[in-house]
Amino acid sequence: MKIFPPHLRLPRAFAAVTLAVAVLLSAPASAQKSSDDAKSFIQDLAQQAITTVANRNLSDKDRTDNFRRLFVASFDLPQISQFVLGRYWKNATPEQQQDFIKQFQELQVLNWTQRFKDYKGENLAVTSATKDERGFTVDSQLNHPPAQPLPVQWKIHQGDDGKLLVTDIVVEGVSMAITQRSDYGAMLQGNGGKIDALVNALRTRNDQMRAANGG
Repeated sequence: MKIFPPHLRLPRAFAAVTLAVAVLLSAPASAQKSSDDAKSFIQDLAQQAITTVANRNLSDKDRTDNFRRLFVASFDLPQISQFVLGRYWKNATPEQQQDFIKQFQELQVLNWTQRFKDYKGENLAVTSATKDERGFTVDSQLNHPPAQPLPVQWKIHQGDDGKLLVTDIVVEGVSMAITQRSDYGAMLQGNGGKIDALVNALRTRNDQMRAANGG
């Protein structure tokens, strides 16, 4: 092995580090996703849900834990929570915002887990995807014979880290995010805009659902 004289080692090492930094700085932070990427994202998400959540052999705890991991990894919870709270978000303290995100997330997890517990072989067929300045819209249909297929749209954007994340689901033209914004807005208006009261109500509801499901 060739050994450089001591007086040459430091300059050569410095040059190597400088070159490495230059390469990192010149590389794009994240590649822009395509419509095909968005379609694959939803297809993979549906398959993971069926495989890891809809399995009838799972315990209630394992089903809930699996869906929680999938939900947190695939949905932009901070953005959804901010949209759902609307004008009340700015009035909330950072602690209240985080408390709301936590309880809102848990409520979605418990609700969706219960639906997957009742899974009877339905499947999601992704049909198309389009891109605009806000992100992607992925069109799909939920097939559950003998009923007619149910149209489902997925609103997706690309995060700062390059990951695709769901921001809304539109079922038969009805936006879940807008519906929840209306519901939570009415609750807040009824209690004088008190975020803590809303968070406590969500926490109580979550506790009730966990107790009903045995944990």
